[in-house]
Amino acid sequence: MSAIITLLTDFGDLYPAVMKGTILRINPDAKIVDISHNIPPQNLRSGAFALMYVAGRFPEGTIHVAVIDPGVGTGRRPIVIKGKQIFVGPDNGLLIPAARSMGHFIVYEIPPELCIPPVSSTFHGRDVFAPSAAHLSRGYDISEFRQIDDFIELDFGEVYVSKESLQGEVIYIDDFGNVITNIPGSLALEYINYGDHVELLGRKIPFAMTYDEANSELITIGSHNFLEISVKRGNAAKLFRLNIGDVVHMTSKQ
Repeated sequence: MSAIITLLTDFGDLYPAVMKGTILRINPDAKIVDISHNIPPQNLRSGAFALMYVAGRFPEGTIHVAVIDPGVGTGRRPIVIKGKQIFVGPDNGLLIPAARSMGHFIVYEIPPELCIPPVSSTFHGRDVFAPSAAHLSRGYDISEFRQIDDFIELDFGEVYVSKESLQGEVIYIDDFGNVITNIPGSLALEYINYGDHVELLGRKIPFAMTYDEANSELITIGSHNFLEISVKRGNAAKLFRLNIGDVVHMTSKQ
């Protein structure tokens, strides 16, 4: 049975191949798509953002395996989320923003019979999540799973706004060095207009609709619909010395 299974991890180059082999041994017809394996290690918010941004572009019924799992080997539960799409991973909040962005969903605990024994205490991606996704792709009845309601939530942090300022947090930095904040673009547009300037870390920066409108630094609303700090033909993260988790404070300058 052909099915799309995506993978998102903080594993780097080697371990995702082990997960793919596990999936293909159970379902040789699976179509495996890599979202990313370069999420910053153990950074749940960055992983949750990436999954939420990408998952909605896939066809209904796609199975997404996401593993950023600081609690691997502990008592945290392995879960499957069923909605318009299916999400497989640890119960640590990683899957929730993506699932919630697609509407109604139900959370289930993965039963032991879908795992590959002996289950490693350090690699549930191989022994729990990959085989579970593979069995689901072959039509395993998800109603056999135990439904849970006390799953772990995750959000992207606090956003503070006023007539003069916006304050949020860096949740992702892409390969271009664009700094993506947790400030929704729709919220930013209630307080600043395209063509205005904001002050950020001592610099007066234009709020622009496109990268080409600025000579260098700019604030824009990215394709993900969050406020983004960018540098035309440059690297905003390096210029502003910003890292994931940093607080950013912008003051409106008309």
